[in-house]
Amino acid sequence: MKNTLLIIYIFSLFTFNLSCKKSPTKETEEKKMIVYVGSYTSNPSEGIYVYQMDRESGELTLKHTVGNITNPSFLTLDSQHRFLYAVQEVSNYNGEFQGAVSAFLVDQKSWNLTPINSQPSFGTSPCYVAVDGNDHFAMLANYSSGTLALYPLKEDGSLASASHVVQHEGSSVNKNRQNEPHAHSVNPAPNNRFVLAADLGIDKILVYQLDSAGGKLLPNDPPSVSTQPGAGPRHFTFSPDGRFCYVINELNSSLAVYSWDAEAGELKSVETFSTLPQDYKGTNSCADVHITPDGRFLYGSNRGLDSLSIFSIDSETGKLTPAGYQSTMGQTPRNFAIDPTGTFLLVANQNSDNVVVFRINKQSGELTETGCVVSVSKPVCIKVVLP
Repeated sequence: MKNTLLIIYIFSLFTFNLSCKKSPTKETEEKKMIVYVGSYTSNPSEGIYVYQMDRESGELTLKHTVGNITNPSFLTLDSQHRFLYAVQEVSNYNGEFQGAVSAFLVDQKSWNLTPINSQPSFGTSPCYVAVDGNDHFAMLANYSSGTLALYPLKEDGSLASASHVVQHEGSSVNKNRQNEPHAHSVNPAPNNRFVLAADLGIDKILVYQLDSAGGKLLPNDPPSVSTQPGAGPRHFTFSPDGRFCYVINELNSSLAVYSWDAEAGELKSVETFSTLPQDYKGTNSCADVHITPDGRFLYGSNRGLDSLSIFSIDSETGKLTPAGYQSTMGQTPRNFAIDPTGTFLLVANQNSDNVVVFRINKQSGELTETGCVVSVSKPVCIKVVLP
């Protein structure tokens, strides 16, 4: 399986760069989506890249780059796409042992970004940022220090000083990766009453009540659910109806399904699947997970196998059925994104410096190559906006 994927990838290098280079026309301007790509800047990289994507072909056209920011490795936008927030995944910011998070104003005509302000992350190596459902708070996960930080958002999109910082505690069985907490992602629940955080270091999904009046994250009762020992939970997503939560585990290459009680804020385990073929013998770590807007298919990224695992979803039970694998046509697929129409899936291949666009078969979930690829140095995060 690994050799087959590698051969497909090498062949693709001779064909992909022949496309996605057309100049935008008036027609393509009207049929566009906006794609933001965050990257690591040590290579060097421009920082944040802004592309226009044609809604029919998936063709990407570079519009802007945004520099003067270090390692914007994860991005998010508010619900109205007026503001973009980016982590600065560093361990030294303004002379302090911490990273940062930055706010940008989005130009609604050109989609360029103008810096607003930045705040310290109150932890090291911030790796994830999200905005609550009411656009009142930004929330940040700091990987190396195992901390979360909550920031009130002002009317102009700027970040106020952190109103609350939470320190996770504990460890787990993998002594190389889990000797301390490592908060890897944080997101509001669909009803915005709760905030969930995946901590790779302690094998837990922690649940907090969002105290909007006090600007705090309060431990829920129950406060967490434990994954399999050594699983290393990384990212998670909810089904469109909010009844199920899907967690991708980095360390043991698995996908865990949980039912979600929106009133109690409680997760209960349903089942767990491997993201790998039974005959795969190589090393692998998982990264990201997303569901199509219609809730029919789920994808998870494999770094090592360099593929996306595909699953179909039973809407009644939330259970998964394996539906195959797709080479990402690159190395080390980090983050990926499904566009809001459910037509395209875009993959950030970190170690081959490219973003690849696939078309989604809405009946089978199968991914097919569009022939569209763009070169981006160390891409790690993709966000797609439908104007």
